[in-house]
Amino acid sequence: MRIFITGATGFIGSAVVSELIEAGHQVVGLARSDKAAKSLTAIGASVHRGALDDLESLHKGATAADGVIHLGFKTDFADFSDAVAADLRAVEMFGATLEGSNKPFVFTTGTLVVAWSNPVAILGTEEIAVDSTVPRGAAENAAIALADQGIRSSVIRLAPTVHGPGDHGFISMLISIARKKGFSAYVGDGSNRWPAVHRLDAARLYRLAAESALAGSRLHAVGEEGIPFRDIAGAIGRNLNLPVVSISHEEAEAHFGFLGPFTFTDNPISNTLTRERLGWRPVHTALIPDIEQGHYFNN
Repeated sequence: MRIFITGATGFIGSAVVSELIEAGHQVVGLARSDKAAKSLTAIGASVHRGALDDLESLHKGATAADGVIHLGFKTDFADFSDAVAADLRAVEMFGATLEGSNKPFVFTTGTLVVAWSNPVAILGTEEIAVDSTVPRGAAENAAIALADQGIRSSVIRLAPTVHGPGDHGFISMLISIARKKGFSAYVGDGSNRWPAVHRLDAARLYRLAAESALAGSRLHAVGEEGIPFRDIAGAIGRNLNLPVVSISHEEAEAHFGFLGPFTFTDNPISNTLTRERLGWRPVHTALIPDIEQGHYFNN
């Protein structure tokens, strides 16, 4: 297949590009800058110039493709509501472009939408629908609804921690905060759970979804279904040779900044149906051993 990918030059997207090319697919990646275009060319992908806000460029990219993987998301946390709105507009545009084609459309949200939609902690399964009022919930539901418009749409919910060498996400942020504050923190007793997935396992799931996911399916890119947050804080503390300290819920925002609410969210997530539906098996390094390898602490 010729697959158009947004977010193709990111930490996860670049791994998805390589996974698809190695499997024999042609990849066209969205590139906003010359630097992004060069990085795509270097790994064997074609380049489509444009941006997430440029709906016409997204339309053209999707029209010329056999399928679309939408990984891109504006990461301006100063205006998160605008990023969420832009994401929904992109889903609606891709739906209008692909309607009636039976082409695959793989959309991306996160497992945290399940926790935000269900205040009472439960094991989140792929069958749980999300509330359209939570961040990215409307876009996820819109993507699922495209199955009724003749599109083989699916949604991949990424674990909040997608890890591996080169990761600059939540784990790197937590390490930076620990260095600045002089201790590695968790909230309360730290028993709240975070799912995690290795970048390369996530990339393989995107390929499998594009190739064979059923229309209207939700998939969980989760290698580990729930790691106690205190264990993550402990691994960071050991590697930085810093104390590991419990802080209160009231202190979380001041300590962690915008990450505060995430650090005490309980987000246990099942991957059982994803494994059954696509034969996906996470095989790469788990989160705590990955942290212990030391690559997070080289910068």
